[in-house]
Amino acid sequence: MQHRSSPFDNRLLAALGPNEWLRLQAHAEPVVFTRNQTIFSSGDTVSHAYFPTTLIASMLCVTVDGQCTESALVGNDGMLGVGLFMGGGPTCGCATALTSGEAFRIPAPVLCNEFQRAGYLMHILLRYTQSLLTQAAQRTTCMRHHLVTQQVALCLLQQADRSDDNEVVMTHEQIAMRLGVRREGVTEGAGTLQKLGLIRYARGHVEVLDHAGLEEQACECYGVLRDDYQRLLPTSACRPRLLQAA
Repeated sequence: MQHRSSPFDNRLLAALGPNEWLRLQAHAEPVVFTRNQTIFSSGDTVSHAYFPTTLIASMLCVTVDGQCTESALVGNDGMLGVGLFMGGGPTCGCATALTSGEAFRIPAPVLCNEFQRAGYLMHILLRYTQSLLTQAAQRTTCMRHHLVTQQVALCLLQQADRSDDNEVVMTHEQIAMRLGVRREGVTEGAGTLQKLGLIRYARGHVEVLDHAGLEEQACECYGVLRDDYQRLLPTSACRPRLLQAA
C-alpha cells in the first residue's frame, strides 16, 4: 500500500503551531499497517508515538489467559503511545490495527523533548489523554449496564465515524472480542439492527445505512464520548494551524 495521506489528516498534528511542527517534521515517518497487525504488545517498551491518518486501531486490555477487551478506539482523532510522555516504561495493554491504513510515527525521544517544552503540543496531548481516560471509564459503565444491541450500535458508530465511508469491516467474533461479550449476543444484536434497516451485514462487512437511526439504538455512551472529545479538543483547536499561519 502506497502512503498517500498527509500528517495534517491527523487532528492532533494538524493543531500544532508552525515552530512545533518544524521541529517534528523531519522525524515524522509515514508507516502502513495491515488489518489485524499488532502495533505493539503488552509489556513492550514503545519506541514511537503513532498518529493515525487513515488507520483505525484498537487499544486492548489482555488477561494472562489471553482474554481481551477494548479500552479505547483510536483513529485520525488521536494517537497511540500516550504512555511515552506519562512516565514511559513497558505498556500494560496492546494496540492492533482494525483496518489497513496509514499513520505517521515520531520517535519517543523527539516527542518527549517537544512535550517537555510545555508548549501547545503538551497542552493538546494532555487534553487528548483525558479524553482517552473518559473513553476507558465509559467503556466500563457500558459493559456493566447497557444491552449488547446498544453496545454493538455504539461500536459500529464509533468506527464508521473514523472511516472515510460508512462501511465497517469486522466479523461478529471481532466485535464480541472488542466488547468482551459472547459472539451469540453480537449476532443477535446485529440481526436486530439489520431488521430495523439501520445496517446491512454480509461476510464481515457492515454498511451503516441510517446513522441517525443507529444513534437512537445506541446507548448514551456515544453522545457522552462525542461531546467530551469536542469539549476537550474542539474543531477550532484542531484546525491546521500551520496552514493558518502561512
